[in-house]
Amino acid sequence: GSSAAASNAQAQSAVAEGKKRAFDRSKGNCLTCHAIKGGTLPGSIGPELIDIKSKYPNREDLVAIISDETLRNPLTVMPPFGRNRILTPKEIEAVADFLQTL
Repeated sequence: GSSAAASNAQAQSAVAEGKKRAFDRSKGNCLTCHAIKGGTLPGSIGPELIDIKSKYPNREDLVAIISDETLRNPLTVMPPFGRNRILTPKEIEAVADFLQTL
């Protein structure tokens, strides 16, 4: 019923917020390094962000990568968005929601 509709609306809102953050050149700035469907002027330092849900079926792995990839890969050039407080925990969750739709 209505709780399912509200839950779906919240999920869509989180995805929209995540996309906004991912494409925001002053916040998530994912496009600096990654090609993302719908994004303009993508970089090529990182892998193209496609088929994310199958690559990272455990959503928490994706959240951890966005938050601080240096824990998993000390040689990464990806900024630790959580540790450096570039994105809030809520923004990181939203970006993960968005990436899982790709």
